[in-house]
Amino acid sequence: WKAAENPDSWSIENGVLMTNGPRSHLFYVGNVQGANFKNLEFSADVMTTPGSNSGIYLHTEYQESGWPRKGYEMQIINSNPEVEPGEYIERKMTGSIYAVRNVWKAPVSDNEWFNYRIKIQGKTIQTFLNNVLIAEYTESSHPWRPSELKGRLLSSGTIALQGHDPNSRVYFKDIRVRPLPDDLPTPGVALENGELDSVLTSLAANNFPLLDLHVHLKGGLTIDQALARARLYGFTYGIAYNCGLGMTFENDSLLQNFLSTYQPQPAAFLAMQAEGREWLDIFSETSISEFDYIFTDAMTWSNDKGKRMRLWVPEETTVGDPDHFMEMLVKSIENILKNEPIDIYVNPTFLPAEISSRYDELWTSERMERVINALVENKVALEINDRYKIPSAVFISKAKKAGVKFTFGTNNGSQDDLGHLDYCLKMIQECGLKSQDVWLP
Repeated sequence: WKAAENPDSWSIENGVLMTNGPRSHLFYVGNVQGANFKNLEFSADVMTTPGSNSGIYLHTEYQESGWPRKGYEMQIINSNPEVEPGEYIERKMTGSIYAVRNVWKAPVSDNEWFNYRIKIQGKTIQTFLNNVLIAEYTESSHPWRPSELKGRLLSSGTIALQGHDPNSRVYFKDIRVRPLPDDLPTPGVALENGELDSVLTSLAANNFPLLDLHVHLKGGLTIDQALARARLYGFTYGIAYNCGLGMTFENDSLLQNFLSTYQPQPAAFLAMQAEGREWLDIFSETSISEFDYIFTDAMTWSNDKGKRMRLWVPEETTVGDPDHFMEMLVKSIENILKNEPIDIYVNPTFLPAEISSRYDELWTSERMERVINALVENKVALEINDRYKIPSAVFISKAKKAGVKFTFGTNNGSQDDLGHLDYCLKMIQECGLKSQDVWLP
């Protein structure tokens, strides 16, 4: 092994390799394969301390200084140090195929040893943490890269470990490499939609969190299928369960039974979709606290005549005078945001089918501002919803200017409509959203 730039950033303590100090990369220059690997499996046990950053490079080459330009980096960071407002926060977490297909949730914890395994076979890279597949990327025939990452391509090369900065302390042990035959087939499937791939990779490289926090396991969609879809696009999903009257979990006992057997997913969040205005009376604080975040919408409420309406069901919804209906709707949204302990307002600005064609007319500036003010005052994030393509760009731009944080959600009904956030990606570009505009659990 040969350390570049600042060799003193590396040391061995009780048989464990440790990095702590100014930037330095430790390159393998030994005799195995002539330090030139193509298909391989890499494995190491790793432990991070809070706020520490590091990485593992494959298919790279020795260079005297700077961040390695050749090959791929697999990220190591499980938490961020405290920073001043506006300073950079690294969102690409451990397991990420750095800046190409990222993981936006830390799958493992600081101060605990975890096994990090990386496999390259053909044109596919996979990362595993404690034997769980976390990220996967298969190069297309013409992969897009930003100018500063032109070397992020598969070829062959050596291995490097990263010493990131003086405030990072990371430990490695049991480092192993298993060369694989060069002629093995590519196991993964590439995203051949070049335009979509360039958008996703550009956002990934710019540290823009690509999260779909409104995914349902419905219509035959399994957790394994959902996670495979997330890996293809470099998304992190929040798997949401409907909790409320007439929903999947309509009382606290049913929900407790589910939570007692739920197996947490290292690469996905667990979300509670609170349904109706009765949910706080139905579910215990103990049950609610088990979720990573809570969201609700304003699609179920009672009008001023006491009629409980579900706005997506025409036969249950009475509109009457549209302006009077809008006043009731906006008041309902304001009350929800003020009185219900939620993190995200989802399906926002939804209108019943009877008046949905008048969206731009009925969502006046005054009504938008009332909802936006309530979001800001109560520190609730606003979902950009892919299914209903709401809110409008005008609403999003006003909310951004007011300092509202955003999330993205599919709200799928099955595996067939679990897409790739087309409307959300369009709004990110059209409204100029940045990483700091995104809310994360």
